Amino acid sequence: MATTISATAGGARRYGSRHRWVVLAVGVGAQGSFSAMFSGIPVTGIAMRSGYHLSTSALGIVLACLGLGVAVSDLVWGLLTDRYGDRRILLIGLTSTGAVLSLMAVAATPADGAGIVALGAGLLVAGALGGSVNGASGRAIMTWFADGERGLAMSIRQTAIPAGGAVGVALLPWLADVYGFRAVYALPSAFCLLAAAATWRWLHEPDQPPAPATAEAALGTGEKAGSGAGRAAEPGTGPAVEPGVGRSPLRRWDVWRLALSCALLTVPQFAVLSFTAIFLHDVKGGGATLASVTVLIAQIGGGAARIWTGRRTDRRGGRRAYLRGIGALTGIAMAAAAVLTGAPTPVTVAALAIGGLLANSWHGVAYTEIAAMAGAARAGTALGLLGTALFGAGFLTPLLIPAVLGHTSWPVVWALTAALSLLAIPLAPGRPRATGPAR
Repeated sequence: MATTISATAGGARRYGSRHRWVVLAVGVGAQGSFSAMFSGIPVTGIAMRSGYHLSTSALGIVLACLGLGVAVSDLVWGLLTDRYGDRRILLIGLTSTGAVLSLMAVAATPADGAGIVALGAGLLVAGALGGSVNGASGRAIMTWFADGERGLAMSIRQTAIPAGGAVGVALLPWLADVYGFRAVYALPSAFCLLAAAATWRWLHEPDQPPAPATAEAALGTGEKAGSGAGRAAEPGTGPAVEPGVGRSPLRRWDVWRLALSCALLTVPQFAVLSFTAIFLHDVKGGGATLASVTVLIAQIGGGAARIWTGRRTDRRGGRRAYLRGIGALTGIAMAAAAVLTGAPTPVTVAALAIGGLLANSWHGVAYTEIAAMAGAARAGTALGLLGTALFGAGFLTPLLIPAVLGHTSWPVVWALTAALSLLAIPLAPGRPRATGPAR
């Protein structure tokens, strides 16, 4: 494959292998644009509650609509991506998300007299349309990157979630206080439309179709089937493939097991990100600064860990073993937070920060593994299934924790997150067996 952009005899451009890094940059921009909205709008909650005259419970329902929109649409977007291609779906999703946010900036602000119905509906639709970036950008990376680089590439893309979220968290509350909600909706709208323009300009299919899923690709680099893995196939035989590759991911129990186990690992992630401030304020008398530092450690540390683990599993394999190990370590850290609730504040904060860091570190590996299990042709469906599971857990966690806390205590809350992390270990699929040579 050529390594530069060239033109064919008919005038069409050909995109060489180095263009994969441009595709990755487009995917990072798309994911970051959506994350700026998804993470930034909830942080405007105080101004939103006051401006729209909402009760605290009504505010919670409105903000939950954003995550619910992603949860109910992600799988559909994945199926559409496999059918129509990642470029088309990203263009539709990003453009329509930008349009909805622009409409909210014009007609759904407190100055327009908008109430809970208009606000909730707008956020639900924005989440449902914006969820297109999860499967479509991931499938583009699967198409352009070989298995030995996919873990790193997917992890870089996943790091756009906390990075884009940090931009939204830094800017949107300030805009709400200074300029109002027209600016709050207009800025992420501009981000989405710019990402759509970059998609139109630079996201294209590679000149060569992706290689068929092999045992190496399905198992993760280094998890090869048998001692002969990695050698050239004998004449007359094809590569050994993982049983099930080629079938719809929705009909494979091992794919469902991976998605559900990752959903369990999402609970401690959202618990730390969403409730650390409340816990530290109510139990430790801590202020917003202490909570921000704790969450910042979890976010930045988790983002760095995503890149490191993506590269490591590319080189050494063992993606499934890594996910099971993260389940164990996260469970231990959250159990420590439960036991140390009454300990000195720095000790408790350290346990929560470590638990949050671990719970934020596995996403790139999980997305790479589930896409490799499905194969590039069906990666959109698999990524959509995983996104639905994760955002579904993210939607339910803020509803579950207050209910548990109302009947028990904070140590029980943290112990519950530990138990769910440990439950993810047996639920996650083990190392698969490869078939014999394909005919």
